[in-house]
Amino acid sequence: MLGTADWSSGPFSLTEPEELGQVEVGIRVTGTFMRRCSEVLRADRGSLSKSLRVQPAGDWDLYTTLSMKREVQETSHLFVLCHGFLQLSQLLYSAYFRSTISTIERRYGLSSFSSGTISSLNEVSNCLLIVFVSYFGSRVHRPRVIGFGGLLMAVSAMILTLPHFLSQPYTLDLDLQKFDDLCNPHDNATSPESCGQEDSRRLADTTQVWILMAIAQLLFGVGSVPIQPFGISYIDDFAGHKNSPLYIAILFSVSVFGPSIGYLLGSFMLRFYVDVNRSGFDEFPEFSPVDPGWVGAWWMGLLIITAFLTLASIPYFFFPRQMSFEVNMAETETDSNDNLHLHEKDRSLLEFLKLFPRMFFRLLSSPLFLLLVLSQCCFSSVIAGLASFLSKFLERQYGASAAYSALLVGSLNLPAAAVGMLIGGVIMRRTGLTMKSIPRFSVIMLIISTLLCIPLFFMGCETQKVFEVNYPVAPPGSLPKCSASCSCPESSYKPVCDSNGIEYISACHAGCTNLTIDPNSTLRILVFTNCKCVSGADNQALPGSCPNSCSHYLLPVILVISLASLIACLTQNPLYMMVLRLNPSALADLRQQEHKPFECCPPKLTLPPSLLAWLPAPALFGMAIDMSCIWWKNVCGKKLNCGYYDNSLFRSRYVGLQVGYKIMGIFLLIILGWKAKRIQEYDLEKKPKI
Repeated sequence: MLGTADWSSGPFSLTEPEELGQVEVGIRVTGTFMRRCSEVLRADRGSLSKSLRVQPAGDWDLYTTLSMKREVQETSHLFVLCHGFLQLSQLLYSAYFRSTISTIERRYGLSSFSSGTISSLNEVSNCLLIVFVSYFGSRVHRPRVIGFGGLLMAVSAMILTLPHFLSQPYTLDLDLQKFDDLCNPHDNATSPESCGQEDSRRLADTTQVWILMAIAQLLFGVGSVPIQPFGISYIDDFAGHKNSPLYIAILFSVSVFGPSIGYLLGSFMLRFYVDVNRSGFDEFPEFSPVDPGWVGAWWMGLLIITAFLTLASIPYFFFPRQMSFEVNMAETETDSNDNLHLHEKDRSLLEFLKLFPRMFFRLLSSPLFLLLVLSQCCFSSVIAGLASFLSKFLERQYGASAAYSALLVGSLNLPAAAVGMLIGGVIMRRTGLTMKSIPRFSVIMLIISTLLCIPLFFMGCETQKVFEVNYPVAPPGSLPKCSASCSCPESSYKPVCDSNGIEYISACHAGCTNLTIDPNSTLRILVFTNCKCVSGADNQALPGSCPNSCSHYLLPVILVISLASLIACLTQNPLYMMVLRLNPSALADLRQQEHKPFECCPPKLTLPPSLLAWLPAPALFGMAIDMSCIWWKNVCGKKLNCGYYDNSLFRSRYVGLQVGYKIMGIFLLIILGWKAKRIQEYDLEKKPKI
C-alpha cells in the first residue's frame, strides 16, 4: 500500500499518526512537486480518500493561510463598521437627551437638580455592572452580548418617549392666553393649595416622567456596559497587532464626533412643536420656535435613535464567538499563557468579587495614580456640567431658543473639544512627552483654559425686572399688591411685558381687565389693556416675556467657551497615557492577556471618574442653578421648575463651579508633577519586566 510506505526523503514525506487504530497518512507536499502529487492522487484516489490527509506545506499552505487571513480581515472590517455604527447610535442617545434636557424641564416642570439627576442615572447601573466585564469577558459570546446590550439601549430609548404619549397635550402658555387669565376683582383669591383637574393631571405627568425616565436611564446604563470593552477586545483579538490600532482609532474618532451629531439632531427636532402628532396645532400657525413658550418635539429624535440602535444591534448575532484564523494561528502563542491564566479561568464569580475590591484599592493606593485619577475626575466634572446645562445657560442668560442653543453647542463647542483631543494626541506623538513633562504641559494648558473663563463672569446682564418678584425693591409685604383683589391663580405663569420693560407673571398679576384680539386670529391676543399695575398713560401690556438685553453676548460667549474647551482638551490624551504609565501592573496585564487585553482595564480606569464625576456632577450643577432661582412655579402648592433666575447668581455659580473644578485639578497636577520627578518612566512600546 502507498499508505504504508516510509519515504523519509524525496518529494514526499509520509507519516503515520496514531489515531484509534486508523492509519492516517499525512502528505507534506513541497511547491516544486505539486504537479507530481496531483498525478499520484488522481491515480489512486479511491485508496487514498479514506486513509490519507493532504497537508500542503508550500504554496498551497501559503494560499490557505492568505485565504483565511483575508476572510478574517473582511470580517474585522465588517465588525468595525457595525461597532462604529452602534457606538454612534449610543452617543446619539446620550448627546440628544442632554440637548433636550431644558425642553423636558419646561414641558414637565422639572427642577434642574431633578433633570441633572435623571441624566446621570445611567452611571449608577453602569458602575454596578462594569466590574463584571473582567470576569465574563473570556467566558461569553462577546458579539451576542454586545447585540443584547444594543437592543436593551433601544428599549430604553423607546421608554424615554413614553411620557409624551401618556401625558396630556401641552398647553400653550404665552401668546395664546385664556380669558380667565384676566383680573377678576369679583372673585376671591385662589388658595395656593386649591387644585383643579388640569393641575392634578399636570402633577401626575411630572411624577410619571420621573419614573419612566429613571427606568429608561438605568436600562441604558445596563445596555451600554459591554459595548466598548467587549467590542475593542474583540477587534484586538482578531484584527492583528498592525490593524487593531487603526480600527480602535476609528472607533474613538466616532466617540469624539458623535456627540456633535446628537446635539445637531436635537436642534433640528426642537424646531417641531411637541404635539405635532396631535390634532389642533394647525390652529396656531403663527406660533414658532422663537416664542418663549415654545416646547419642541423632544421625543421625535428618540424614535430615530431607537431605530438606529435596533438596526446596529442585529448584525452582532451573526458574528462568530472567535474567528478561525485566530484559533489556528494563535494556538502556539496562547499555549504559554494558558498555564499562567488557568487559575483565572477556573476562578468562581464569588472569588472574583472578593478579589476585585482588593485589586481596585491596591491600584488606588499609589499616591501618584490617585492624584492623577482625582484630577481627571475634576476635569470630567466640568465636561459633565457643560454637557448637561450649557444649552440652558445660553437660553436663560442670552435669550437663545432651545433649538438654536443646541445648534451652537453641537456646531462649535463639541467640535472644538474633539479637535483639541486630536491635536493633543498629535502633540503626544510628535513631542514624546514623558511622565515628568505631561503634568507641566497639562498645568500650562489648563491655566490658560481657566483664564479664558474669567471674562464669562462679566459677559451678561442684570436680572430682568419682574413685578412683585424682584421689583420694586422693597421688603416683602411692605407694599400693597395692586393685583391683590384679582383672584390670580398661583399656578399661572403667562408673562406679559409693559412699555417700560417691566415683566409680570401674568396679565392677571398686572391687573389687566381687558384685551384686544388679533382680527386675523381669534385665539391670538395683541395687547392687554386697562392694567392697573402698569405705570404710564397707556396702561397696556404685551403678551410674552420682555426682550432679552444680552443677546449680543451670545456668539462671543460660545466662542470663548469653545476656545477654552479646545485648550483644555489638549491634555486629555497625554493624561490618559500617563494613567497607563503610572500603572505598570496594568501594562503587564495588557501584555500577558493578549486574548483579552482591554477587559481588565475598564473597571480600574473608568470606575473612579464615573463614581466621582459623571454620577454626582450633573446633580451638583443642577443644585447650584436651582439655588439662583428667585421665583418658582407652583401647582397645587407643590414647587415645580423655576420661572425666574437671578442672572448674576446663575452665571457666577455655573461658571464658578467649572472654574473651581479646574483649579482643584490644576492643584492636584502640580503636586503630581512635583512627586513625579523621582518616578521611573514606563514606555508603552516596551514590554515591562514581570
